[in-house]
Amino acid sequence: MTTPTDLTSTLHALESGQTTLRQVLDACLAQAESPACEHVFMSLNRDAFKSENHLTTQATGPLAGLPFSAKDLFDVQGEVTTAGSLVLKNTPQALQDAPAVACMRAAGGTLIGRTNMVEFAFSGVGVNPHYGTPAAWDAVSGRYAGQGAHTAESDFQPLVPGGSSSGAAVSVATGAAFIGLGSDTGGSIRIPAALNGIVGFKNTARRVSTQGATPLSTTLDTICAVTRSVRDAILAHEILAHRRVPRFQQSLSEYRLAIPTSFMLDQLSAPVQTAWQRSIAQLARAGANLTEIPLPELNDLADLLATGGFSPPESYAWHRHWLAQDAALYDPRVAQRIERGAQMKAFEYLDLLRGRQEWIQRMQKALRGYDALLSPTLPITAPTIASMAPGAERDEAFFKANSLLLRHTSVVNTLDGCALSLPCHQAGELPVGMMVWHGPMADDAVLNVSLAIERQLQVP
Repeated sequence: MTTPTDLTSTLHALESGQTTLRQVLDACLAQAESPACEHVFMSLNRDAFKSENHLTTQATGPLAGLPFSAKDLFDVQGEVTTAGSLVLKNTPQALQDAPAVACMRAAGGTLIGRTNMVEFAFSGVGVNPHYGTPAAWDAVSGRYAGQGAHTAESDFQPLVPGGSSSGAAVSVATGAAFIGLGSDTGGSIRIPAALNGIVGFKNTARRVSTQGATPLSTTLDTICAVTRSVRDAILAHEILAHRRVPRFQQSLSEYRLAIPTSFMLDQLSAPVQTAWQRSIAQLARAGANLTEIPLPELNDLADLLATGGFSPPESYAWHRHWLAQDAALYDPRVAQRIERGAQMKAFEYLDLLRGRQEWIQRMQKALRGYDALLSPTLPITAPTIASMAPGAERDEAFFKANSLLLRHTSVVNTLDGCALSLPCHQAGELPVGMMVWHGPMADDAVLNVSLAIERQLQVP
């Protein structure tokens, strides 16, 4: 399979007559129904894709009828929102689209279907014991992540796609969709983006409405998307946030970029270290203004979040009635994390709120003068699906991997910041992401710096 073109290139091809919307939709639907998308979709919107009337009514706006996918936590009118669970399987159909879905449709997007996810979005690994786990697909190499050009089928071990927006990422990486709507509470957009060789942008949380999306943490939940390029990420953000992102048109050398040397560079796996060092050297040769900083504030996070962070208590508040009546239907690993929230005391939660704000203030002071920070998106590459499969004997390995996958990305959520992950590995290597990030409301700087970096790294 060849690497799919991005949304922007496809829009140009439509405008110039090099292709037609019917050809693009047929190709996307074929991808969605291919083995590469096994376990990716909870439902497929085949009727809209095959309707000639739909072609004439939807092929307008900035998306010109091109397909997007929506994570199963978003309400889609007339469909049941299960959030990757069995618990909500028999709840009433949604009466209207979530605002994020409505925005995409209003922009001319065609919904190809709802995508699989980690149950209730509570993990960065991407495993779902109820509906199956999609295999990670590397958009840079155009094949399953970790599958060498000469790997025998019998020897290949599929890798986890990352979570919780697992299906969203694979739908974009394989070419079934151009935009994958998802959420990011601790890294749920950027983790699967990094493990599938695509782009994931987590905007500042307040910029996009969370209405119509099943919550995990009301403090940290962010509605955002995965795409195949940074320029596509900008377009998707503009649609979701109802705003125009200014293009700075600056060269890479005009940005002041910081590389935190503490925490973010600790104990990187060999493939991550190789891709990271090569990419930083490439940026330096291109004239990037790179400064290493210690940023010791990152080492304070462990104490700040020692009582469990925001997700357990805030999710328990939402789930406690469901757990009381349907606990057996939950993924035990998810239930375990939610139930931890019942143990948090009110004063601990209030201390957490206050401590977070104090930490954000200290971080903002430390980051003044820098346009963006650069870090590996993840310290490790994807483990195999088999090693993360349900089973008590694998729980220790699962929770260790989950903690590592969330280690870097969750920093940005605690900061109330924004971040973009873009691929920095080469074809044939395990997927690795570079994270460009900063504090609250620095979205435009992060996006423009990412554009400049993408040009230098020559990623799709």
